[in-house]
Order: sequence, then C-alpha cells, then structure tokens
Amino acid sequence: MKKEELRIVYMGTPEFAVESLRALVEGGYNVVGVITMPDKPMGRHGSVLQPSPVKQYAVEHGLPVLQPERLKDETFVEQLRAWRADLQIVVAFRMLPEVVWAMPPMGTFNLHASLLPQYRGAAPINWAVINGETETGITTFFLQHEIDTGRIIQQVRVPIAETDCVGDVHDRLMMLGGQLVTETVDNILAGTIQPIDQSQLFHSADELKPAPKIFRDTCRIDWTQPVRRVYNFVRGLSPYPAAWTELQQPDAQPLSLKIYKASIVPAPAVGNVATLSQPSGSIRTDGRSYLHIACADGWLDIAELQLAGKRRMPVADFLRGSHIGDQHRVS
Repeated sequence: MKKEELRIVYMGTPEFAVESLRALVEGGYNVVGVITMPDKPMGRHGSVLQPSPVKQYAVEHGLPVLQPERLKDETFVEQLRAWRADLQIVVAFRMLPEVVWAMPPMGTFNLHASLLPQYRGAAPINWAVINGETETGITTFFLQHEIDTGRIIQQVRVPIAETDCVGDVHDRLMMLGGQLVTETVDNILAGTIQPIDQSQLFHSADELKPAPKIFRDTCRIDWTQPVRRVYNFVRGLSPYPAAWTELQQPDAQPLSLKIYKASIVPAPAVGNVATLSQPSGSIRTDGRSYLHIACADGWLDIAELQLAGKRRMPVADFLRGSHIGDQHRVS
C-alpha cells in the first residue's frame, strides 16, 4: 500500500500536535479525518468558543473534524468507523477506550514526548526539566489498555541544556515529532518495524519516574529546597504554567508572583558545605538591577517575573515600579 492510499485518522489537541499533522498533510499522506477536543468556552461569560490548534489547522486544510464529548458514545464510534481508517495516530490527546484504539487493522500509535518507559503521564517535558534531566526524547508506540505502556516502535534521543526551559525543549520535540510520526508511518507500511515491550528497556531495580498532570498547587516554589532544584523547577514550568510564589509585604496582603527566568548564585562554602545565613525566602536587592531570593544553599537570581495583574517583565523594570527591599520576603 502507498502512503496516498493509507487511510489515516489523526487525533490531537494542542499546538504540540499540530506539527505532526502538518507533516502528514504536507508529506502527501491520506488523512481522512481529525478528532480533537470540543471547542473551549472563553471570555468573561464563556460566550466565545475557542477551537483547539489542531481543529484550526484541520479546518484551514479542509479536513473533516469530529469533536466528541465522550469517546465511547455510540454515535461517535459509528462516525469514526465510517472513516474506515487503516491506521490511527494520536499526539497529545486523551486516553482512548479499546473500542477506538483497536478499530483500525494496522492499529493505533501514539507520539509521546519522553523516552518511554520514563515519564509516562500528561506532562513529560515539564517533569524531565524539573528533575534536572540532561536528556529526553520522543517515542512512538502502539496503544494498549494501560496508558503509555504499549510496545515501542521508535525513539529519538534529545539533549537538554542546563539553560533550557520547558518551552525550548517543547519546541524542539514538537519539530522532531513531526519527522518521527512520518518515519513511523513509512516503516509500518514497509513492514520493517519490530516493536518491543517496554519491560525490555528497564530492570525491576530501575526507578520509573512519572509525569503526572500539573496543577496550580504543583507550581508553588518551595524555597527550602537546594537552589539547583529550585532553578530546575522554575525552568521546568517556564513559560507555562509558570512557577509562582507569594511576595510577603509589610502591612499589606501577599501578592502572587510568577518567575519565568533565573540563574544560580552559589552561597559561600564553609569547608565543603555551602551555607546561607539568611532564612529561605529572604530577599536581597539593590532596588534597581538585581533581586536575589534565598534557597537552602544559595541564591536564585531572578531575571524575569510577573506580579499578579501586571505583565511579564525584566527584573529591573519590576524593581523600578515596586519598591521592593530587604524587608520583603517570599513564601
């Protein structure tokens, strides 16, 4: 079968999934339909419906779109079956019921933004950076019952630089993901794939690191942690959803403060141990050009931040308008 004859149904929602769909469409593959999330209510009263990035691309290119509320709904399942897909591809979508993923004769494969079996879950790129990994990657694998556990088809390894934020890694993996998806389709058509069980890639003694969904409370900074861990935490959540803390003010309500960019200022060492005399969360600043926050063993030098209700800005702009001094602290 040629790629122009292979009937593909594509499933995805966010911007990360658009690049793989674009690679298929521009590569001349036969995408017969797209499945994405229902439009999201936006605006003050939820009166404006915002289509997903995948839907926007699909509509612009004349691709049929389904947006089911429930993936087990009989009407949806029949509509999907009518597309007569040979192969289904999933990128950043939802957990599929067996009635959906088992439907096409060639199966359903997923593009996941980690080197499985590590970082199974909803936020693999964030957690890889938060945990200070120096390498991550992308994986294509066939779906089965347990989420992110299916047989691996292909993987690509990608380095993470010490200065990378999650946005940098996201964009790198997104572009490589488009290439890997089309390569995987080509290899399935050529009959050259040899999927392997994920159990072959780790031993029982290995630590499997999860990648659970991130909520607002997940993003609050713990300043009692070592400065390297706090630094990784900030870059692992930048630019979205962003690590945050509360700025404690004398005689005023605390203010929420998001931190987007920072660097490390080590504390002086006594013997072989870094020590810091100030309590965690203490602030030191000249009020003009720098803002340092105390962690367990060093200072975090803040470069870009956003006060609640204000725009994201360089620290110098923030200091000029905020009158922050050493009497302030964060928690």
